[in-house]
Order: sequence, then structure tokens, then C-alpha cells
Amino acid sequence: MEADRFSTAARLKAIGQEAQARVYRAATRRPVRRNKLTGRAALLALVLCALVVALAYPTRQYIAQRSDIADQRRAAQRAKEKVEQLREEKARWEDPDYVRAQARQRLHYVVPGETGYQLTGPLPTATPGSAADPATADRAAGEAAANRPWYDNLWDGVDQADAAATTSRH
Repeated sequence: MEADRFSTAARLKAIGQEAQARVYRAATRRPVRRNKLTGRAALLALVLCALVVALAYPTRQYIAQRSDIADQRRAAQRAKEKVEQLREEKARWEDPDYVRAQARQRLHYVVPGETGYQLTGPLPTATPGSAADPATADRAAGEAAANRPWYDNLWDGVDQADAAATTSRH
């Protein structure tokens, strides 16, 4: 029995003491804080950041192009509406009655056999209390100018420009 230096009881006692010492050391030691950010998590975060950076510019360009496409579609729709409006106006101008009515209204033409009258002198103006706001006065002046012949409006424009140039020089 000499070969078996330690008995089983002695070995078990030694193992028990070692285990007890480990438990004691573990209890007295401060708990080790594990880093919440592991290497894998850091790599995943880095890959996600790289993807965001890599996709930000193309995404921005895509959104800008979609906006441009929408703007171009709206412009095309407005152009189609304008073309349709011009076609309708062209069709009206092909009607001889409409042309006669426009000539009478805009150019003050008269039909052969009619007598045309044109008033000379100042146009009647509104009384001071009747036109309270400037918009009404401007509208009345615009209507008065529309009822005068075009050459009178042209000459008045030349006179106003000359008066403005004369006052600015003095």
C-alpha cells in the first residue's frame, strides 16, 4: 500500500478544501463587469454605419430625381392644358362672328351703315367718397383705358413716360 501514498479520504479532503478556497475567493472578489459591446457587436455596428454612409448619397439622389420627375409631369400637364386652351381659342377665332365682335370691342370698328361715336374730353371721374380703396380706383382707370382707342392709350403712355423723365432730371 505504500504505492498509494494518499488515501481516498485524504484526496477528497484536499479537493474539498480547494473547492472551498475557490468559492471563498469568488465571493470576496468584486464581480467582473463584462463589456457589453463585444467584438461582434462592434463589427456589426461598423458595417451598419458603413452601409448608411454608402447608401445616403444615392438615396438622396433618388429622392431628388423623383421630385424632378414629378415637377416635369406637372409641367407637362400644364402644357397640355395650355395647348387645349389655345386650340379652343383658335377655334373661336375661326368663327367670323367672334372676329367681328372682337374687332368691334377691341379696335372700335363699326359695321358699314352704322354710325360710330367717340367722346372727346375728360372721362367722368368718380366722386371722392365713392372710391374708398385704391384697388377700385385702379380698376375704374383700367376700364376707362379699355374703352378708349388704342392710339389714345399709346399717346398717354408716351406722355407719362416723358413726364416721369422730366421730373427725374430736375
